[in-house]
Amino acid sequence: MTAKKRSITLPAEMADYVERKVASGEYGSESEVVRDGLRALQARDQAVEAWLRSEVAAAYDATKADPSRLLSPDEVQARLVKQLQRLRTNANAA
Repeated sequence: MTAKKRSITLPAEMADYVERKVASGEYGSESEVVRDGLRALQARDQAVEAWLRSEVAAAYDATKADPSRLLSPDEVQARLVKQLQRLRTNANAA
């Protein structure tokens, strides 16, 4: 792996967080903390891209093939209201 040196500026809160991670022994250096954070960001981006390609694109294609699947704004609102009522009922029962 070829490394490229970078100089970055972090807000004080983030810089303190990085320093605490190193001080705790969880990481050997501040660079390791940043690399791990970037790996997590890459994984999240890849997961979002995969979701867009698989589920969102498939839903778009299905809707384009059969526009009757679409809901009106009123239908969406009614479904959301029902779902909210169910969640509140379940929360009150717990």
